[in-house]
Amino acid sequence: MTAVEKTISFYGREIKLRIGLLAPQAGGSVLMQCGETAVLITATRGPGREGIDFLPLLVDYEERLYAAGRIPGGFLRREGRPPEKAILTCRLIDRPLRPLFPGWLRDDIQVIATTMALDEKVPPDVLCVTGASIAVQLAGLPFNGPMAGVRVGLVGDEFIINPTYAEIEAGDLDLVVAGTPEGIIMVEAGAKQLPEKDMIEAIEFGYEAVQELILAQKNLMAELGISPADVTAPVVDTSLHEFITAKSGDQIKQVVASLEKDRKVRDAALDAIKAELAEAIAALPEEDPIKVAATDKVVSATFKDLTKKLMRRQVIEDSVRIDGRKLDEVRPVSAEVSLLPRVHGSGLFNRGLTQVLSIATLGTPSDAQELDDLHPDEKKRYLHHYNMPPYSVGEVKPMRSPGRREVGHGALAERAIEPVLPSASEFPYVLRVVSEVLSSNGSTSMGSVCASTLALMDAGVPISKPVSGVAMGLIQEGDQVRVLTDIQGIEDFLGDMDFKVAGTDAGITALQMDMKITGIAMDTIRDAINQAKAGRAHILGKMLEVLPKSKTELSPYAPRLLTISINPDQIGLVIGPGGRNIKGITEETGAKIDIEDDGTVTISSNDGEGAKRARQIIEGMTRRVSMGDVYVGKVSRIIPIGAFVEFLPGKEGMVHISQLAEGRVGKVEDEVAVGDEVIIKIREIDQRGRYNLTRLGIHPDEAAAARAAAGS
Repeated sequence: MTAVEKTISFYGREIKLRIGLLAPQAGGSVLMQCGETAVLITATRGPGREGIDFLPLLVDYEERLYAAGRIPGGFLRREGRPPEKAILTCRLIDRPLRPLFPGWLRDDIQVIATTMALDEKVPPDVLCVTGASIAVQLAGLPFNGPMAGVRVGLVGDEFIINPTYAEIEAGDLDLVVAGTPEGIIMVEAGAKQLPEKDMIEAIEFGYEAVQELILAQKNLMAELGISPADVTAPVVDTSLHEFITAKSGDQIKQVVASLEKDRKVRDAALDAIKAELAEAIAALPEEDPIKVAATDKVVSATFKDLTKKLMRRQVIEDSVRIDGRKLDEVRPVSAEVSLLPRVHGSGLFNRGLTQVLSIATLGTPSDAQELDDLHPDEKKRYLHHYNMPPYSVGEVKPMRSPGRREVGHGALAERAIEPVLPSASEFPYVLRVVSEVLSSNGSTSMGSVCASTLALMDAGVPISKPVSGVAMGLIQEGDQVRVLTDIQGIEDFLGDMDFKVAGTDAGITALQMDMKITGIAMDTIRDAINQAKAGRAHILGKMLEVLPKSKTELSPYAPRLLTISINPDQIGLVIGPGGRNIKGITEETGAKIDIEDDGTVTISSNDGEGAKRARQIIEGMTRRVSMGDVYVGKVSRIIPIGAFVEFLPGKEGMVHISQLAEGRVGKVEDEVAVGDEVIIKIREIDQRGRYNLTRLGIHPDEAAAARAAAGS
């Protein structure tokens, strides 16, 4: 293809597209630039594989630190495992892209987005979302697009399209909306307790902007002479489907209509029907076309499709769910705190068969996670990790490091809780919460939000408000729409939407919506958000019955932190040559000391007295001393011409023999001994910063004030 350049004017910025310039052997490629941020997105199609029953789509996002003029840290000095932000960007691209490929497609498809330049003003992730749609169309892939994504920020009372990093940080909303001509297909948001009506307005605002990018893509493809690829499903023999429907349809319908609440009982009944079906197929003549077509995979997939169809029909026609619940009914909820000994805080949350145990740990400022990625933030103070072992769904498989799903669920819970955390100045701890999913049957990420809120409250973290979350589902058949509150696993499988909503009683803190269809109307999203509010309130009420507010006392096993501020010019004094001073304080007191560039000193210790002693030493080292000040000190050593007195931690001066007492003193030892407590005054500070002290001329009131200060 001949290289083509195109510029899109979009909300005060220009998005430059360069097509056919880079990656000529990829199926389709586009270099997108906004400001000085540039990303290359490619889409490539491989041959189909026999015997697979899914779309083998790979979406990768690559960060290169040269994009920001940086060299990676670590021994290798090259990029390694993708950082968390890159993994989340992979998911952000994948989630609106995957549902738009036709269900019958089995070819290998790979989309790769690489950030090649970053100006630290324009985030690259939403460029990658729209760029993926362009690259797929350029590759001529069957695709129900075009699709585009935008970010919406809220600064003051004004919504902003594609805000800068600084505007995101300063605002109350970080929302990504992706959509197609048919409707919204993905929502991802973090917010500072934004009211539902404002969130709905923001999504509408974002979708209007999406339409402009969709139109720009249509015009671009028309200019290039690229017509949409055919998405018509290939004709298949329906005889097997008709056979399975005739043999098992009524029985499946009976199971669905039984409204059995116990998942195991329901699954056992369906397994029995499937076994009868297998016997019926086995009884057919070997040459029968139905038997020839009836491989295990095909039969299993067809059985699932039939079950899904009948379940959906019951919800649409009768507004009754598989377990008998009403559309807006939440499964039974229970909770518990302080379940585990020794840990700083723990919370157990149960909703139906979903069970999550979250554990909170309080750390010191040095425990903050240092980030080595393209994001401007250098450290993370709040860490939320999510684990889902195989036993949580009754399976046996090897344990591996967290995958994209686990990283994504942890990030969602982190985003939901972060707005209610106390500031570092109010509560200087670094916080880590680990959510262990012990049983999964729908919406474990929202279960993690609830369990983690309880764990933080149990640990004594003074959160501003408790957070709860619920997952909403959707079944849409033509113009008939049913929104479901608190979906379980089977409803996620049979439904068209997974919409997670988390927040406090004041508003929303996090949203995440994924679709299995090519888009939904704004009215449906509005209904889902408002219906979720009632579900969240119900769950929050159950949580607060267990623990109404954060505990006022920390666990005895949590470190105690003291915070003081010093002049940044004095940081070197506290640290000392080669760290000698700070090491000496640590050895003497057992306390751990962290010093920030702004002069904030955090002292941590499991021994409260040790922390207090360390604070006294540092305050003494950094206190401004003036001539005429009076202190209570201790004699630290004696030489023939005088006595050295430590009058503040780390500060010492000499009382000359002539200044020890009125009249002539024969020997220093006649007046003082090592360890004696004495009242001294700063007589002189010489040019080298040395303190010359005296015991003479001290007024009784000055001595009394010094003793009172030393006692405090």
